[in-house]
Amino acid sequence: MGKYGFKDLQVWKESKGLAVDIYNLTSFGEINRDYDLRSQIRRAAISIPSNIAEGDERGTDKESVRFFYIAKGSLAEIITQFEIAKEIGYIDEIQLNGIESKCSRIGRMLGSLIKSRSIEK
Repeated sequence: MGKYGFKDLQVWKESKGLAVDIYNLTSFGEINRDYDLRSQIRRAAISIPSNIAEGDERGTDKESVRFFYIAKGSLAEIITQFEIAKEIGYIDEIQLNGIESKCSRIGRMLGSLIKSRSIEK
C-alpha cells in the first residue's frame, strides 16, 4: 500500500479514469465550445475521485461515507449532463452509452464501498 490508501481503491482508479475520459471527450466539437456545460461536466467528473480520496482519508467511517455519497451524486450529475449533451447534438448515442456504462459500474462500486463502511463494528 502506498502513502495514500485511496490510490489502492479500484473505485478511485476507475473514477479517475472516467475523469480523464471526460476531459478527452469534452476537448473537441460543439461540447468544447459550450464553456458552461463543459466546465460543469468537468467539475462533476473531478469531484468523483476527489471525494473518494477525501472520504477515504477521513478519520471515521461515518465521515468517509458522507464523501462517498457526494461522489455518487456527482455521478448522477454527469449522467444528466451527458443526456442533455446528447439531446442537443453535442455527443452521439455511442458516447452517451459509454459514459453511462462507466458511471453505472463506478456507482455499483461506490454502493459496495458505502455498504462496507456503514456496517456497525
